[in-house]
Amino acid sequence: MARAMFEYTKTVLTKVSFNSELFCREVEKAMERLLPHEIHELMIWLRSFTSNKPELLVCLNIIELK
Repeated sequence: MARAMFEYTKTVLTKVSFNSELFCREVEKAMERLLPHEIHELMIWLRSFTSNKPELLVCLNIIELK
């Protein structure tokens, strides 16, 4: 079940990546719902996903601050 939530989170983030405000909001939700090791995996995925989307890099601060 937990792995399904991680995959669902990645799907949602991919779909809302057109809007940085929505993207950041979904990252915040993910931080509340995912397990600690999944948050670490999400951070790795986010770094890769946002590498060519500079407007989304600001959302990485959400994870780094928590």
